[in-house]
Amino acid sequence: MAQYTLVSGAVGLITLQNPPVNALSAAVRQGIVDTVERALSVPKVKSVVICGQNGVFCGGADIKEFGTNMSGPPLVPMIHAIEAANKPVVAAIEGSALGGGLELALGCHYRIAHSKARLGLPEVTLGLLPAAGGTQRLPRLIGIPAALDLITTGRHVTAAEALQLGIVDQVTDHNTVDAAVKFALSVVGRSLDARRISTYPCPRLSDLDALFEGVMQKVRQSARGAIAPVACVQAVRAAATLPYTLGMEREKALMATLFTSGQAHALQYCFFAQRAVGRWSMPSGARWDTSKPRPIHKVAVIGLGTMGRGITVALAKTGLSVVAVETQEQQLMEAKQAISGMLERGAKRRGVAPALDGISYSRKIQAVADVDLVIEAVFEDMALKTKVFQQLSAVCKPGTFLCTNTSALDVDHLASQTRNPELMVGMHFFAPAHVMKLLEVVYGPRSSPQAVATAMQLGKKMGKVSVAVGNCRGFVGNRMLKPYIEQAFFLLEEGATPELVDGVLEEFGFAMGVFRMSDLSGLDVGWRVRKGDGLAEPSGQSARIRQGRRYSPLGDLLCEQGRFGQKTGQGWYQYGKPGSRVAMSDPWLHSFLREYRARNGLVARRIDHQEVLERCLYALINEGFRILEDGIAAGPEDIDVIYVFGYGWPSHRGGPMFYAGMVGLAKVLERLEHYHHAHPDVPYLQPCSLLRRLVASGSPPVHSWREVIKKLHSQL
Repeated sequence: MAQYTLVSGAVGLITLQNPPVNALSAAVRQGIVDTVERALSVPKVKSVVICGQNGVFCGGADIKEFGTNMSGPPLVPMIHAIEAANKPVVAAIEGSALGGGLELALGCHYRIAHSKARLGLPEVTLGLLPAAGGTQRLPRLIGIPAALDLITTGRHVTAAEALQLGIVDQVTDHNTVDAAVKFALSVVGRSLDARRISTYPCPRLSDLDALFEGVMQKVRQSARGAIAPVACVQAVRAAATLPYTLGMEREKALMATLFTSGQAHALQYCFFAQRAVGRWSMPSGARWDTSKPRPIHKVAVIGLGTMGRGITVALAKTGLSVVAVETQEQQLMEAKQAISGMLERGAKRRGVAPALDGISYSRKIQAVADVDLVIEAVFEDMALKTKVFQQLSAVCKPGTFLCTNTSALDVDHLASQTRNPELMVGMHFFAPAHVMKLLEVVYGPRSSPQAVATAMQLGKKMGKVSVAVGNCRGFVGNRMLKPYIEQAFFLLEEGATPELVDGVLEEFGFAMGVFRMSDLSGLDVGWRVRKGDGLAEPSGQSARIRQGRRYSPLGDLLCEQGRFGQKTGQGWYQYGKPGSRVAMSDPWLHSFLREYRARNGLVARRIDHQEVLERCLYALINEGFRILEDGIAAGPEDIDVIYVFGYGWPSHRGGPMFYAGMVGLAKVLERLEHYHHAHPDVPYLQPCSLLRRLVASGSPPVHSWREVIKKLHSQL
């Protein structure tokens, strides 16, 4: 809908009305067409201002209309009609002008933005491109390089940057609509010929081919198989080389290809899944809409290693008061310096003052006595964490929420060490904690709904995508990662190389394969866990069956050689020097693998790309089905969001569970049966009964799985 009012005696004010973001639904588009026609036909209306209600200009297309038969007037002719108007049309931009909202503003003759507004063309993040003239008008307005940057990344810009780029004509700190009305009156009678962006020539560049070649190479590299960024470059190239009308035809053709693609489907699923995980539920029946979070004003972080520092920075940026505790003097001094540096660099990038005043530091745990919530981030050792929670239970005021940042340890056990286990949850951050978007909020059987709601709310405040999960070894993400990594090890034993395995996974879309990631995080991390589990035997033992199942000691053997990855300059790859990030093939490692196979009577065979992909991914996916069956995650969306935001799963493939549905559940089942038959000593390759049940139910789409899961749980 759009409301029309006459203001200042001569300005037709059109207000878009479609909360919360005034998306361009069929009704809104019809409203714009009708009100613009009305304003242009009334003689006493000399100019027009378009704004949005509730301080938001327009958040773009109505994504809920995607995949349906689109009704109502199309966007492109509507924007053309605004641009062709014989009276000045001014966009009053408050809040945000995103996607179709910015394209609407670009069709207006002038744009006035509030200083806090944000503008952008984020269609690429949904597997699409700006298809209402965005790829044709923006390059004509701000030049090809700047337009390529915004369109291929989908990033939002501030009003200040938009002014600098030339997207808006004026920025105001005052009432934007008042400023736009005043401006609209001041331009009455002026020629509009020079204000219609579609008539602008695209700014010429000396070596256009070289520019587009360079950009395309860079985009292909960063897109990791996503097709939308590539199509965006092609559309902007059309703006640079074709007349406007032909460029619009090219934009339309490229959009038609993207619109029906599996990647667009996957990215739009991710968009909705990200929102769905906020509507959490617990097996007890507690839900997001019936559980009220408690307000949090003061927070403590215990332990200022890498994770503790990142968590402190993330909390400080929210404006909360933070008490940072580290008992080691040297570590405390280093942490103080590192945290200040991170906050200053981040503030400089955002053009704001760093939030340094909100943090107080202490060596004494007693400093947390009056906080509302504590996040423990000490070394991953159960005895140490147990001691910390016993101390916190004695020191903290009654009602303080106690949270652990453990990545795999038993949250229930830690809760049992406190006076009030119902106030305890896990808050599993991902490194670096001030950058990574994911937060797993782990509840145990005694965790109160209010504790979960409070942790989820705090995560949201920190800008995290928070997912509520049940307590088990490794929770969701790390539990699924274990079979994925093990399969990669087994493939090496059978004849693959780290380069082959990583190459296949990176071609699939992961930023890093298993072995490059292992070198980055440190081989000693997994070694320490395996030792704790009684798996890693010292002094070069290479028994390939441990605890009754197949085991690969390859990682342990490398660690015994002091090869911990990048930090030591050698791991699965070799590096020029310790700390270097450039992985190079290591002849020693290849020789070591040959000797290992010979010693264990293994004959290397040729392993193809398909086997690498199927064994690593289907093992991970099968564990995902077990997690759903066990009720650790409420639905497939929770798992997919965890993997996209925390583990580098390519978003254009939707997440592991969505991907299983795209491949075909029957195919995943058949391949798992095949590999389990070939490797009967690997129990987790046996297909999960939930997967079998879904296939027996006709392989329903991913959004219908919850019904099957509910039925399964009711029968248990």
